[in-house]
Amino acid sequence: MHQHKGETSLLHIFIDADSCPVKQEVYRVAGRYQLGVTLVANSRMQVPSDQRITLMVVQGGLDAADDWIVEHARTQDIVVTADVLLADRCLKKGALVVGPTGKPFTAQSIGSAVAVRNLMAELRSSGEITGGPPPLKKQDRSRFLHQLDAMIQSILRAHPGGDGSAISSAGVRFSGGLADSRASSAEE
Repeated sequence: MHQHKGETSLLHIFIDADSCPVKQEVYRVAGRYQLGVTLVANSRMQVPSDQRITLMVVQGGLDAADDWIVEHARTQDIVVTADVLLADRCLKKGALVVGPTGKPFTAQSIGSAVAVRNLMAELRSSGEITGGPPPLKKQDRSRFLHQLDAMIQSILRAHPGGDGSAISSAGVRFSGGLADSRASSAEE
């Protein structure tokens, strides 16, 4: 379990942050649920001034950020990444994984995603395909917000707080997806 300011958290969101186009969306959803977010990157970047948001700058090469995320992600954490190989590694650890377009990576879909990734890498290296993925559209951001919220809801429902509600990393009790601001201190 993740700890933040002496509390045990139910879930945590990790962002493969160097080229993630949906950081602002993650901040918004995580803020609604009062969840911790760790951005993992190879270089410094601006992050909101919020005690639940942490920037972890890692050194050591191209896969250093991926390795750090895999080492720290646990069952029922959420990882946001477009990196198919990182998604595969995180799924094997029991984390939930969503891409910036809102497409979830699952145990059922990851094999074909890895195969497509490998094919595209081969086509790029032979010069048959150039460029990267298309820019994110408004509908992609909307799908991402919906999927992230759905993942959080599924985790909270699976780990009830004893009365059908669930408790976030900040100790906030949820019932039906809404935070009950009276929770935590009186119940601890």
